[in-house]
Amino acid sequence: MHLMRLLMAVVGFAGLILAAGYAVMAFVAILAWRTRRAFIDAPRLPPVTVLKPLCGAEPGLDENLRSFCRQGYPEFQLVFGVRDPCDPAIAVVQRLAGEFPLMSIDLVVSPQLHGSNFKVNNLINMVARARYDVLVMADSDTRVGPDYLASVVPPLLEGNVGLVTCIYRSTPTARLWSRIGAMYVNEWYVPSVLLAWLFGHQGYVSGQTLCIRRDTLHAAGGLAAIADQLPEDYRLGERVRGLGLRIVLSHYMVEAEHHEPDIESLGRHEIRWMRTTRLLRPRSFRWLFITFSLPLATVCLNLTTVEAVGPVVAWALFGTTAAARLMLHLVHRPRKGLALLSDLWLLPVRDLLLCWAWFRAFSGTHITWRGQEFDVGVDGVMRPLT
Repeated sequence: MHLMRLLMAVVGFAGLILAAGYAVMAFVAILAWRTRRAFIDAPRLPPVTVLKPLCGAEPGLDENLRSFCRQGYPEFQLVFGVRDPCDPAIAVVQRLAGEFPLMSIDLVVSPQLHGSNFKVNNLINMVARARYDVLVMADSDTRVGPDYLASVVPPLLEGNVGLVTCIYRSTPTARLWSRIGAMYVNEWYVPSVLLAWLFGHQGYVSGQTLCIRRDTLHAAGGLAAIADQLPEDYRLGERVRGLGLRIVLSHYMVEAEHHEPDIESLGRHEIRWMRTTRLLRPRSFRWLFITFSLPLATVCLNLTTVEAVGPVVAWALFGTTAAARLMLHLVHRPRKGLALLSDLWLLPVRDLLLCWAWFRAFSGTHITWRGQEFDVGVDGVMRPLT
């Protein structure tokens, strides 16, 4: 019996070390990324076509799209696309076209299908209208500053770079579930991405920004090659790397509007994201709990109490984990104009929901995306459920 308690204590200490180590390194990764050197501007910037697939009048859509009209960039074209001729996003685009009459703004309305991923379908229908050979694809909820294009395009001018992408900061609407959902991105997902970046991983790709040359896209099989894929951005990155080209994570951080009207919407989104992670990393997914630093540390602290060995060390490790987790919560908030401590009470809720989504992702292959139900195979192909 004593041996069993000792074993539990050893497991507890090991878990505390992992939790503290991960939380501290994730915070260090954020600091390292924020202090990295920005790419030096190119002497001559090429003309760019920005492709913005739209679906519905999302919260903040007007300002999100307007931010792309205000670019301090020499020459660029904006192409917006919708599938439904009755989509309310059309009115937003038409209003912007009237507000910026000298800007090159095109709207593509086409229900033509090329695969089961509706966003990629939209992009395929839009890309034929692109005038320029440098393409920037950005999601509808993305909001940027006037220096966005001037920041993300220059790295693409290096001969061995095939794709430039960005991480993003999630900006919630006022609803409670939106704030909890934004914490998922800002306090768990992005720190995980940046920790991998800190250790040299270059496989991250986000649909919030995909900056690519037309000839590279063609050599990678075009958008049609990923038209059935759930992780379409990741698959595009795989194909670009397969050409022997690098993916660059831009120093620029975009904003993404995050809206969750209720807990059901939040659950659907996070289970979809977790199942996508399991699809991309089936072997390592089971070890993802190591990144749930505070829940892991709480469980492991209780394991160490069964054997009165090193209680001071155990509490020190737990305190380190809690402090680092708190910093992951606070580090982005002043930049977003949020009250520093207003959502502190949501930390336990956020971390428990993260664990719940992870457990749920182990069973089932169904996802919900924009009201449509799909089954996703191990190959990443989305198959509509009728």
